[in-house]
Amino acid sequence: MNQDSGASIAFRGIGKRYGETVALADLDLTIRPGEFVSLLGPSGSGKTTTLNILAGLISADSGSIMIGDTDVTHLSPDRRGIAMVFQNYALYPHMTIAENLAFPLQARGRDLSKQAIAAKVQDVAETLGIGHLLARYPKEISGGQQQRVALGRAMVRDPKVFLLDEPLSNLDARLRLKMRRDLKALHQRLRSTIVYVTHDQSEAMSLSDRIAIYQGGRLQQFGAPADIYRRPVNAFVANFMGEREMNNLAGRVVRAGDGLVFQADGLDFALPTALNDWARFQDRALTLGVRPQGVKIGGRSDALLCEAVLRLVEHAGTEQFFYAQAGSVELSGAAAPDAVLAMGDGVQLSLLSRELYLFDTASGVALVQGGDLAA
Repeated sequence: MNQDSGASIAFRGIGKRYGETVALADLDLTIRPGEFVSLLGPSGSGKTTTLNILAGLISADSGSIMIGDTDVTHLSPDRRGIAMVFQNYALYPHMTIAENLAFPLQARGRDLSKQAIAAKVQDVAETLGIGHLLARYPKEISGGQQQRVALGRAMVRDPKVFLLDEPLSNLDARLRLKMRRDLKALHQRLRSTIVYVTHDQSEAMSLSDRIAIYQGGRLQQFGAPADIYRRPVNAFVANFMGEREMNNLAGRVVRAGDGLVFQADGLDFALPTALNDWARFQDRALTLGVRPQGVKIGGRSDALLCEAVLRLVEHAGTEQFFYAQAGSVELSGAAAPDAVLAMGDGVQLSLLSRELYLFDTASGVALVQGGDLAA
């Protein structure tokens, strides 16, 4: 199936309120033609509002939206050159798969022959690997196949932009992984512009060219998955990205003799020489962040060290995750799958310097990202 690359999208100062509730605050966001962009955030963060305003399903209180060179701010959904795929696939149960795929082409205002429609349906079905299902009804095919039909019904319209609203959330975990791979392959083949809403950060990481992260109706960060994971702009983004939340230690950098110490909840971490630049943050309320993958058992020279007691161990296939008590602080860390770990064991923990983040406690703004000062 041949398809031109998609159109660009530009949100400019988009705002939306419901009474006193700010659903979206002054959104500025530009999506490049042919880009796969995920809108990611917790419930109520503004991602679905963004999608619905782009689709024309709700109107913005302020601002404008461009799709390509066209201002679509006040256009009806059918004039925006978009196609949506929803969480519930909304297939017509009384129609065959072929009839479901053909339905958008038979809508009022489309002047296509039966032969042209049949050819288009067959082309899209073969692209999605559902050509053998055209005579069946939705109830006779699997959830993953229904999802492909919903995608196909969007594709037959040759839209400038695809809008996907949590389309994989009704699938089981194994099938969801397969559909991620298929979606990515489909995007690479079509090069259409795709805007994808999800609350699943691993889904966004694996599919997207760039990710827009929302909280409280505001865009927090927009960038490539690796950049957002490694260089979060604030504590919210840092904790939201990654399968497991960061360890967060509230404290201060203070001078002790000739060196520096990070004091947190009764724990004193001597800062290695590589982290001496942290002196500029002395006596300021700080939060030290480190993901579990940056907490290791055993002493390391390039780390903050503390003594702890193992409290819980979880096996996760390729690695083990543990929880350890260090004074009044619980730290989570990661170990090799064959490491022998037992609850109640006393251990020395290393918080690797290259994995440390430092945030201003009051604002949440990132001061040090991914151990920058340890480089």
